[in-house]
Amino acid sequence: MTVVNDGPNAHLVPRIGSVLRALSATNEAGAATSDLARATELPRPTVHRLLSSLTEEGFVDRDRRTGRWFLGPELYLLGQTAGTRYDVTHHARAHVHRLAARTGESAFFSALRGEETVCLLRENGDFPIRSFVLHEGARFPLGVVSAGLALLAFLDDTEIDAYLGRTDLTDRWGRSHSAEAIRERIARTRRDGYAVNPGLVVEGSWGMAAAVFDRSGRPAWALTLTGVETRFRPERRPELGALLLHEAHNLGRTLDVPEHRAAR
Repeated sequence: MTVVNDGPNAHLVPRIGSVLRALSATNEAGAATSDLARATELPRPTVHRLLSSLTEEGFVDRDRRTGRWFLGPELYLLGQTAGTRYDVTHHARAHVHRLAARTGESAFFSALRGEETVCLLRENGDFPIRSFVLHEGARFPLGVVSAGLALLAFLDDTEIDAYLGRTDLTDRWGRSHSAEAIRERIARTRRDGYAVNPGLVVEGSWGMAAAVFDRSGRPAWALTLTGVETRFRPERRPELGALLLHEAHNLGRTLDVPEHRAAR
């Protein structure tokens, strides 16, 4: 048996991954080195060295005028290649469009990646006041925002217990994201079939989501509607929930083909 000595660079790949993921969440506006250092909890000099090396390989780009960092062209090319195996957004686009058109709200498609949700698609409805908590590339831990709650709620109880046992969301997201509070919302989500975020991330910004299941019956994606509180009054929520569940069910049937198993 060959013994591999990881040496001093054992943590290099996870650090690079955390920097790229943090950058992807702000790629539209770019990010300063200090922003990425805070997001990754890495020392600023370390982050700058990693970004500089990634720039040399084309994985990161830097605006010379502002000094802000962006994902680079090489990642785009790699993503195009990987998309032939993993991309399911083209299937979701019509469902997102129908949700936005029928409700007037902003509609989204997110994927479960590890213990996070990643927003992949957004389409705005015609209602002029919008919520901007979610955007393409935004990442949130499971249990945060309605997509993260919808996906967490339909995992096995043992998985939920393990996740909540090792994860403290209150430091960043407040007491409304304690394990007890999340369990209460999980129970409501399972009862209703869809998740509701009553302005817990940004006051006045509401969201609702339904999980999309893969062919093994596991939650793998989510469809979401977001908007201002007045658009999510109790009398309207059942209507929005029914629309989300209808589109989520139909999207799940579309994705229930063998070639998409790898995307999950």
